[in-house]
Amino acid sequence: MAGYEEVLGQDSIKEFFRNSIRTGNVPHACILSGEDGMGKRKLAETFARALLCEKGGEEACGECHSCKQTASGSHPDLIFVTHEKPASIGVDDVREQIQDSIVIRPYNGTYKVYIVDEAEKMTVQAQNALLKTIEEPPSYGVILLLTTNLDAFLPTILSRCVQLKCKPVSDAAGKAYLMEHFQVSEARAEVYTAFARGNVGKMVDMATSEEFQNMYDRMVRLLKRIKEMDISELLACIKELKDDSVDIYDCLDFMQLWYRDILMYKVTRDINLMVFKNEHNAINEICEKSGYDGLELILQAIDKARVRLNANVNQDLALELMLLTMKEN
Repeated sequence: MAGYEEVLGQDSIKEFFRNSIRTGNVPHACILSGEDGMGKRKLAETFARALLCEKGGEEACGECHSCKQTASGSHPDLIFVTHEKPASIGVDDVREQIQDSIVIRPYNGTYKVYIVDEAEKMTVQAQNALLKTIEEPPSYGVILLLTTNLDAFLPTILSRCVQLKCKPVSDAAGKAYLMEHFQVSEARAEVYTAFARGNVGKMVDMATSEEFQNMYDRMVRLLKRIKEMDISELLACIKELKDDSVDIYDCLDFMQLWYRDILMYKVTRDINLMVFKNEHNAINEICEKSGYDGLELILQAIDKARVRLNANVNQDLALELMLLTMKEN
């Protein structure tokens, strides 16, 4: 049975969970926060399996009847709170799935564990209903709230929960993980880890996504040739990206990394500081043709394009202005 080793990094959270079982000081309510892809759900499920394991170790044994039940998704004391409305978890969801059932003692163990994914979607009424349970929890009750947004919670909920924050993994750890588990080249692994900013889920998505590979290759071709392209070719690129439903924000992040590499190399002449090491020749050539002021203007143009897109400015116009700045500088 998979354990904490399935989640890269997050050592302080793993140790907190192991220690709570080791000492018997298991918290009744925890909030696991962090971006999607950082392993919140796997951490919560691994902790839940350990709590419900009949052998009582710091991690689940994977062999007892309870472990087999959790592995098959049929353990009566592990409850995943669901919600019919995609945008919110309502007060009825909390009452019916947590409040009404937590008063019933565990069927065959010491604990009854509730996992609430996307807990930031709880309405104020739902949070107030949950608060009553958290304030006077039964000794066997454990509620794990998973969220991408701590600001969505009432202060009273935050103050009564142990808060565990998932942190980005180091670039070195992310790179090694991708190379070992997904046979990604070192050059590509460096780009993915820089792009994902420590989010392992994003790194894996990039390494296994054909769409991302296509976007990667197309963006490199565009950025190498942009100064030679005329306006009609640039507009054709915009149309092609739109037609293929490429994530424009991913494109902007990619461009930002590319031009930061150019600026970094222009300043330091140190290839080891580059993300796109395998594009060294192209980047060196662009360095020779670009001034510091021009590169700063390009990076500002990428930021402006992102702001304009967030403000729902016409996408074609926002991207056209940005690409023209790149071409001219």
